[in-house]
Amino acid sequence: MKTRQLSQRIGLALLALPALAMANADVEKNTANPKNWAMQAGDMYNQRYSKLNQINKGNVGKMQVAWTFSTGVLRGHEGSPLVIDGTMYLHSPFPNKVFAIDLDTQKIKWKYEPKQDPAVIPQMCCDTVNRGLAYAEGKVFLQQADSMLVALDAKTGKKVWDVKNGDPKLGAVNTNAPHVFKDKVITGISGGEWGVRGYLAAYDINTGKQVWKGYSTGPDAEMLIDPNKTTTWMDGAVKPVGPNSSLKTWQGDQWKIGGGTTWGWYSYDKGLNAVFYGTGNPSTWNPSQRPGDNKWSMSIWSRDVDTGKVNWVYQMTPFDEWDFDGINEMILADIPVKGKQTKALVHFDRNGFAYTLDRTNGALLVAEKYDPKVNWATHVDMKTGRPQVVKQYSTAQNGPDVNTKGICPAALGSKDQQPAAFDPETGLFYVPTNHVCMDYEPFKVEYTAGQPYVGATLSMFPAPGSHGGMGNYITWDAGNGKIVQSKPEKFSVWSGALNTAGGISCYGTLEGYLKCVDKKDINKELFKFKTPSGIIGNVFSYEHKGKQYIGVFSGIGGWAGIGMAAGLEKDQDGLGAVGGYRELSQYTELGGSLTVFTLPN
Repeated sequence: MKTRQLSQRIGLALLALPALAMANADVEKNTANPKNWAMQAGDMYNQRYSKLNQINKGNVGKMQVAWTFSTGVLRGHEGSPLVIDGTMYLHSPFPNKVFAIDLDTQKIKWKYEPKQDPAVIPQMCCDTVNRGLAYAEGKVFLQQADSMLVALDAKTGKKVWDVKNGDPKLGAVNTNAPHVFKDKVITGISGGEWGVRGYLAAYDINTGKQVWKGYSTGPDAEMLIDPNKTTTWMDGAVKPVGPNSSLKTWQGDQWKIGGGTTWGWYSYDKGLNAVFYGTGNPSTWNPSQRPGDNKWSMSIWSRDVDTGKVNWVYQMTPFDEWDFDGINEMILADIPVKGKQTKALVHFDRNGFAYTLDRTNGALLVAEKYDPKVNWATHVDMKTGRPQVVKQYSTAQNGPDVNTKGICPAALGSKDQQPAAFDPETGLFYVPTNHVCMDYEPFKVEYTAGQPYVGATLSMFPAPGSHGGMGNYITWDAGNGKIVQSKPEKFSVWSGALNTAGGISCYGTLEGYLKCVDKKDINKELFKFKTPSGIIGNVFSYEHKGKQYIGVFSGIGGWAGIGMAAGLEKDQDGLGAVGGYRELSQYTELGGSLTVFTLPN
């Protein structure tokens, strides 16, 4: 009897073993094949690197348009299509259409167009964007604006299941791309400007049943924080966060409408079984109404994918006074940091600092400015992990109804959601950046459910005393925290970067150019083509029938292009972006299309 029990136990243990190191096997298989572009970042590490090299620095200048496709929607087109085994899956901004296209013929195999209440549109702060689809096990996953998470049959486009992720009537809408890790689809929530309390949620990919939900603020149990096991960086070491780590940093019940939303990009380390992501700004934008560190808004998180339990958390901008949302992607890379090989997490924060952490435990290793014009803080104290704020640029110290002038960066950050790329050959990060500053005047605002809860007036302008433009494309050494090269651009670079084994780095510009540069010398422009509208989409690459293709969405919009996308006129509309980017309308017009390039036969 004992022998049988022992063998049963061993059998069960062996069955459990693969699960410890498994991502989703189908997603792993699809992303391992460089002919596909099977995830929004190409892989689970968010590296945005393609191993394809048919298009290379020697011939990229000869690229021509292979084909184009109109989505029929005239708002901001972020994210990129997916390509899996000869089929392309495209998404659009609201109403969030999905198309499956046969790459042999460019014929539309099926189209899904959800019926969403247009009342969702005014509940979306910064355009009606959607950041893309996920694919796994014959299902396409769409996170609709109205918060419905939908699974579609990849062959037919028929709905397999759907589940409601938030309440749009309260401003809880969605713009993020869902991500599949293991047997779960992970999604977040938008609405920090409506007083939405942020969270990350995991749903079963086969049934849509919610598996876990972890909040960004509030009681430990609701955040899935264990005060004794969850750690953070403090006093120069990794230490347990202790009880009520969030509640202690809010006044009264302000945490219930505290923001910390999660509309960015997520990455996954199979060996650690951990999902990594960032949380956004605390609500409201008037800091005097929410004294304290406002934990855990503005933070980097590591959670166990199976349970949602928090491994570690690190807050970049305690008591945010500038709307420096912390949602930008976490790029996982094994790199030397100050000479020591490290399982790193690299994050280019809106606040203008680039952070390198040890992703196994959240230890802070590097925090340096990736735009020299950043002035709101002098540096990050490496012992406390806290930025050292310059009084002149403190909107809290200056108080409500005082216009604090010349803060760099502006609220849209030295980089917004537009994702950077990591190149394993050069060991560098390729970062699309904003070079924009602002004036910021907070004012008192009352919370009303379902209404904007901002409480600040902003003006934006190019960083003074610089090259006169509003953007740079840079290469970054994350091990030492240094800019290696910087290429100036007229407008912010609001497009996701792509690097390839062909020696090139590609990105789009707000005027609508797709550009490819030499990845070892980014000031060497090798290819430039004007697409029909401004580019805020992410560059991607795939191979079909022996030919490599590079594609990108064009369709001006997003926060930088909100004036054009939503027809706004006043300089301070669009939370200050309308005035800052007024000149854009002289260079591009609304659109919504995909442009795909290849080499001539």
